[in-house]
Amino acid sequence: MARIVLLNKPYGYLSQFTPEGRWQGLAGLLPVPGVYVAGRLDADSEGLLLLTDDGKLQARIAEPKHKLPKTYWVQVEGEPDEAALEQLRRGVRYADFTTQPARVRRIDEPAGLWPRDPPVRYRAAVPTSWLEIVIGEGKNRQVRRMTAHVGFPTLRLIRYAVGAATLDGLAPGAWRQIDGGYADLQPAGALPAGHHPAGTPGSGRRKEAKK
Repeated sequence: MARIVLLNKPYGYLSQFTPEGRWQGLAGLLPVPGVYVAGRLDADSEGLLLLTDDGKLQARIAEPKHKLPKTYWVQVEGEPDEAALEQLRRGVRYADFTTQPARVRRIDEPAGLWPRDPPVRYRAAVPTSWLEIVIGEGKNRQVRRMTAHVGFPTLRLIRYAVGAATLDGLAPGAWRQIDGGYADLQPAGALPAGHHPAGTPGSGRRKEAKK
């Protein structure tokens, strides 16, 4: 049985154990030897990062062709209208590729969301809004490119779920370990649009792995 670690990666951390330039590495957050990142998350993004000690599982999670859905909470500049949301749903066309259809809807700011460090720049004259975006692929900076393409740049990006694995109960920098395989990460059904956990995402304390 593979070990799978669920980590709530804070802003400013790379999806690797060693630091690089101005970005920090995961070594100071995750004292679990022998696990490797399965599917990356940009340093300026936050949220769920999966790690495992199983090489085959690592590759399968990371491969977009397996279509493990990824759910993002996205704070954007401005207030997208239905036409912009529909464009995101249908797929955004770039010179090099067209995104697959996505599930997109407006949501309230997730309940109990932790403040980002550093905070998103506040401008009183420019409103912001929150979207939930569910995609099955994961091209480089895809969500940011999608929202910018329809005229609403991403200000804050949080990955809430990868398949059935979620941030529930995990504060920034906190982690937990489960034992399982790819089947355990597949959601029982489609993730409900607009779903997010009630209450706070975590207690603020890092959790120890099960022995």
